[in-house]
Amino acid sequence: MFATTVIRLVCLSIASVGVLAAPIQFEVVVDKRATACFLTGSTALPAEVEAGIPALAKSVTCDTSKTSVAGVPLVSSGGISFSTIDFQKSSSSPLGFALQAFATPTDPATADLNKLQNQLNDYLAVEAGLRSKGIGGSQLTKVKSVKFFLQFQIARVRTARGETVATLGAAGTVEHQQGKVVKNAVGASSAEIAKVNALAKQL
Repeated sequence: MFATTVIRLVCLSIASVGVLAAPIQFEVVVDKRATACFLTGSTALPAEVEAGIPALAKSVTCDTSKTSVAGVPLVSSGGISFSTIDFQKSSSSPLGFALQAFATPTDPATADLNKLQNQLNDYLAVEAGLRSKGIGGSQLTKVKSVKFFLQFQIARVRTARGETVATLGAAGTVEHQQGKVVKNAVGASSAEIAKVNALAKQL
């Protein structure tokens, strides 16, 4: 079932005698998914995913004539199309692909944070699109593998720039995202996991 937001509009009516009558409330139900072009299914989303949809809908556009993963429309954010960062085009594991595609400079503080965020937006949108279609299993895990690596890289960049848990939040720390990457590293080799662990110390 689609998530909705109820907007209450309060109007003041004027009685015939010119005195303000009691306020009249109208409720307008707005579908949160109405502008989220990547949500083509009707399966309820996890609360954490649902919460990010309004922001994603403002940043992500779709080419509905093409697909990204399992029927989800081809998405783009900030001019970066998913087709240019598609893990499916690589013979490596999703994590192996991500290690190469989303590498940061030796000093993470100098990385292009905006670019990483737009790349992450693409993967967040594809993940949400898969979930909306009720698709899980290995397809979802592969997308999440890349997504968590991007979140890990963003955490590294922000930490290298001096941010702390106070602004990152507990879920936004390098350590937390490192754990997520390792947990979702489907098909990854021990060498790829070792590279992630090494990057976690390179801040």
